[in-house]
Amino acid sequence: MTAILETIGLQRTFGAVVAAKDINVRIDKGEVVGVIGSNGAGKTTFINMVTGYLPPSGGKILFEGQHIVGQEPRAITRLGMARSFQVAQLFPQLSVLENVMVALIAAESPRPSFFAAYGNTSRRKRALEILDEFGVVHYKDARVSAVPQGARKLIDIAMALVSNPRMLLLDEPTSGVSVEEKFPLMDTVMAAVKHHGTTVLFVEHDMDIVARYVSRILAFYSGEIIADGAPMQVLSNERVQELVIGHHIVPSEILEGAAA
Repeated sequence: MTAILETIGLQRTFGAVVAAKDINVRIDKGEVVGVIGSNGAGKTTFINMVTGYLPPSGGKILFEGQHIVGQEPRAITRLGMARSFQVAQLFPQLSVLENVMVALIAAESPRPSFFAAYGNTSRRKRALEILDEFGVVHYKDARVSAVPQGARKLIDIAMALVSNPRMLLLDEPTSGVSVEEKFPLMDTVMAAVKHHGTTVLFVEHDMDIVARYVSRILAFYSGEIIADGAPMQVLSNERVQELVIGHHIVPSEILEGAAA
């Protein structure tokens, strides 16, 4: 397999606080990797460093073999790595269609002119296709602020995919989404990334979601990776159960339920 993302000795400190310590990770093309850990474990710090939102204190980050430490988030996006956020990053007073149009325009040019380019017919058609792929095209004319939380999450992730990235990082995609919505939401997202051949890394607290959709788990605790492997292996790990999950679980039951 070919590595798409690799971190070597990655570190981040905030004064005396160590937020990330000696993170060595290799993610191959086509993988779907879940990142788990309690609050403050270093998950989002790791995502922020990889995507350029937070400079590391030390170590290397390679995307498709290219060193990317020091590059701005937009530059990293243009290299082919996109992300969504725990709280959807949308323009609440614009319509759903307008939000996707803005994302398309930004993806097409390093110095976008939104007013000059907005009326482009082919771009509008592409935006509608993206919304249809994510099952939210019926919201196209609605203001984002009036759209349900689950749909807003889908719109945010759709906007991250408009540039056809080779890797997508998702920060708690089901956060704030109802129990009834979470599996349909992830089914939609996973179908889209599979269609586009996108490698996925996502942070998630819900073990049912992690078990159902990933082939590999990274477990963080106190800024370090304490387990890295297949879901059954990681969820069976005693340290993971004690320090991350907080209680004993039977991984086979979770995995069987996820597959149902």
